[in-house]
Amino acid sequence: MAEPFLDCGMPPGARLIATGLALVAGSALQLQQPALWAPVGYATALLLALLLLGSGRLLRPRGATAPWLLGVLAIAVLAFAATGLRAGLRLGDALAAELEGRDVTVIGTVASLPRRAPEAWRFVFEVESAQLDERAVVLPARVALGWYARGAEQLPELRAGQRWQVVLRLKRPHGLANPHGFDYELYLFERGVRATGYVRTVKGARNELLTERAGHAVDRVRQGVRDAIGQRVSDPATAGVLAALAIGDQAAIEREDWALYRDTGVAHLMSISGLHVTMFAWVAGLAGTWLWRRSRRAMLRCPAPSAGRWIGLGAALAYAVLAGWGVPAQRTVLMLATTTLIGAAGLRWSWPLVWTSAAAVVSLIDPWALLQPGFWLSFVAVGLLLASGEARGLVRTSSGLEPAGVMASTAQSYAARPSGHEAQAPTLRASRDRFAAVRLRAPRWSGIGRQLGRVMAGGVRTQAVATLGLAPLSLVFFQQLSVVGFAANLAAIPLVTLLVTPLALLGVLLPALWPLAGALVDALDALLRVLAASDGAVWSVAAAAPWAVACGLLGGALGLLPLPWRVRLLALPLVLPLLAPHVARPGERAFELTAIDVGQGTAVLVRTARHSLLFDTGPRYSIESDAGERVLLPLLRSFGERRLDLLMLSHRDTDHVGGAAALLRALPVTALTSSLEAGHPLLALAGEHGTSVRRCEAGQRWAWDGVSFEVLHPDGPMLDAAVSRKTKPNSLSCVLRIGGHWGGAARSVLLSGDIERADEAQLVARDAGRLSSEVLLVPHHGSKTSSSALFLDAVSPRLAVVQAGYRNRFDHPAADVLARFEARGIAVLASARCGAWTYGPQGESCRRDAVRRYWHHPDASALPVGPGEGVAGAAAALPYAE
Repeated sequence: MAEPFLDCGMPPGARLIATGLALVAGSALQLQQPALWAPVGYATALLLALLLLGSGRLLRPRGATAPWLLGVLAIAVLAFAATGLRAGLRLGDALAAELEGRDVTVIGTVASLPRRAPEAWRFVFEVESAQLDERAVVLPARVALGWYARGAEQLPELRAGQRWQVVLRLKRPHGLANPHGFDYELYLFERGVRATGYVRTVKGARNELLTERAGHAVDRVRQGVRDAIGQRVSDPATAGVLAALAIGDQAAIEREDWALYRDTGVAHLMSISGLHVTMFAWVAGLAGTWLWRRSRRAMLRCPAPSAGRWIGLGAALAYAVLAGWGVPAQRTVLMLATTTLIGAAGLRWSWPLVWTSAAAVVSLIDPWALLQPGFWLSFVAVGLLLASGEARGLVRTSSGLEPAGVMASTAQSYAARPSGHEAQAPTLRASRDRFAAVRLRAPRWSGIGRQLGRVMAGGVRTQAVATLGLAPLSLVFFQQLSVVGFAANLAAIPLVTLLVTPLALLGVLLPALWPLAGALVDALDALLRVLAASDGAVWSVAAAAPWAVACGLLGGALGLLPLPWRVRLLALPLVLPLLAPHVARPGERAFELTAIDVGQGTAVLVRTARHSLLFDTGPRYSIESDAGERVLLPLLRSFGERRLDLLMLSHRDTDHVGGAAALLRALPVTALTSSLEAGHPLLALAGEHGTSVRRCEAGQRWAWDGVSFEVLHPDGPMLDAAVSRKTKPNSLSCVLRIGGHWGGAARSVLLSGDIERADEAQLVARDAGRLSSEVLLVPHHGSKTSSSALFLDAVSPRLAVVQAGYRNRFDHPAADVLARFEARGIAVLASARCGAWTYGPQGESCRRDAVRRYWHHPDASALPVGPGEGVAGAAAALPYAE
């Protein structure tokens, strides 16, 4: 339909590439919308695009450029509108606001591999029906649940496919929002999960297993394989890696192992990814081709290489289904299907056309994949291998032994074939001659050494291209690069793809192979630990500015493309801003404060011209996860913070010190000051890592770069008597006042920990003149035990910041506390609505406002709760658990 527009004297391949790029661009543009249009808007755009494409023949003078550009624009609008309509349908499957926090009785099926954490089950639940107060209600089709152990209660043995009646308490998807942080709401949206919650145990209602097997047969098989691996392999960590490789259960890999694989650059190998699926398809296709040639009757019906392609695609589909049909596996199957169909049609397409077509198909079917680093890493890797000539060389010379660059080789093998339908003349010789480039050949023993040498050299070149080419993208997405990744992958790729993964899969039929595969994993881990322990194993940088990102990506491409050396030498200056980006910091006398979104807890980063302070480290989310690893370390890395000058832990509660251990282990910290009692494990850990330790005490003062810091609480006698009097940890909270100057005015912030009314009164009596501050971090997350009228009058802030989790079980901030702020004309800003809040010379901003997209929580407006809104308005904007 677009041909009349696109026929403008350009070669057919260029026209098709333009069409594919327009499809990708249209989908990508729609993903930037902060809110969806009404359906009629997308329908109108879709209709206009179709009309424009259909009328192209009437408008087009031969060779005219303007109609061609209009045609490309129409295709982009078509993709934009189609993506918007699909997004609207997915958003329509939402949890009603009035059902949040209510106990709903639900019947449904366990629709994923249940993951057993030490204290809970986590799984996806497909809803069949739901009732609230004996009336039917509508819930989203898929919800993500946790089932937690309560006291002596024993958790049931959950299995995929079980049908249950359970009591659930649900909420709409709501994740943390921090600079360069993980978008949990996008993660759930892409997977069609439109609510999260947990199973409740309530009087008068039973959580009851209704049917042992009610569907999801593939997931039941996967769970059986996972259990069998755990019985055969004694080390749970090793068994987790094998389960990830065999059935795609990435959650089975231990957190420490993920860190090791990430630091050595081999994380892409340790779960079923595009490489594994394509490798499986490649091997199955070669084996299928060889077997097909053994039958003359089969050869007469279909040429062996054509049959091999379809066998390989079928094998990839089966493997991806066994792996749980995750998003990366889906993308790979789509790409393989596209290249297979192109080859089956006898089309003689160049590699850029095949590559663009695969990207366009993936973006049309799963447009939200364009927001995932894996999409760009996969397609850029394939493109670089093809453009540099490495993959094309492999297609011509490989004897079927080289796994590196398989995805690129698959695409290029179709691109190099002549057009026509040779299946109409199916002689054995014609078929074999046509596909000689990829047929399975037995190498002659006399030349096996040279053959292996070429394979190894090709593998090294391919790995070098992939490592160097993907380095800029790795720095853009993750702000770090594994320096030892090249060496690690040279060992890990053949070991994992040629030995460990096949053994893990064959173990399904012959379980005795799993211990052997586990031994190979242990050997690889030992090698990786040696590499990771070397100095400078990981290169970390700050998040670069957009112009530096553009220059770095351009430099990476120029350095690898087959261009004249005088052009390729431009790569070095172009990538320098990405390798060593400028780190913006406040000037003298100024500070920048970031109230980090850690959920129900506190963490505040303060930066001056040359120093950094972190006040508290957020909560421990579970035995396996904490704010230090999940939130603080990635954020500090993106800010370019290579060390902390001071870590201040206000008091011992886990929602304030939960991330401290991870931080102390991963980042140099010059000094730690806290109200922790002597003998606390964190003090010992700090000493082990060379961090000086002291207690925070009223009267301590210092200045960094013209910015003043003063500790106002607790005083020395209170700390000395804390043990004998069994003082509550909240009352020992460090209170820190920070003062700076910018914009022609004095600026100040008061960080108050979890002090309560009695402590506030003590502060006012002792230091009333020092409490006045422009911004107040609300004591104890807005608990009704704090923020007394006396204290608020003494501080008299312009803005109060509440760090509390969305729908937290403590009802923070309390309604009467909000009433006191309102009565004094103090605006309140909550992290659940704002995300991370930044305050400094560049102004103040909420992270949720800066990155708002239509899949984000609809009620998370970041406007402060001002004095004109009233307590009722504040409570409506901040939905709390009942």
